[in-house]
Amino acid sequence: MKSISAMDLFQIIQRKEGCLLIDVREVFEHYNFNIGGQNIPMSEIFENIQRLSTEQPIIMYCQKGIRSAIVIQRLEEKFGFTNLINLSGGVDAWRKDIKD
Repeated sequence: MKSISAMDLFQIIQRKEGCLLIDVREVFEHYNFNIGGQNIPMSEIFENIQRLSTEQPIIMYCQKGIRSAIVIQRLEEKFGFTNLINLSGGVDAWRKDIKD
């Protein structure tokens, strides 16, 4: 599974490089704090598969990087995605490493 650090993701966002950012946490978690992107909770990801592009990198995140890793693993196994990237350490790593 591909992964990215919070700092590397921050730089991609700053450069406005083309990627899709998906928060797989629950709506209330996304509302309380997020780093952008679309919110598709883990429990709803398969019902929203049409929102996931195969044409650009998709970076998925959650609180610690565990739920997003599970989602990526399931999407790769079931649908053959090859463009999914996990934010290592999730939002917790972002809050620790990025001081903006």
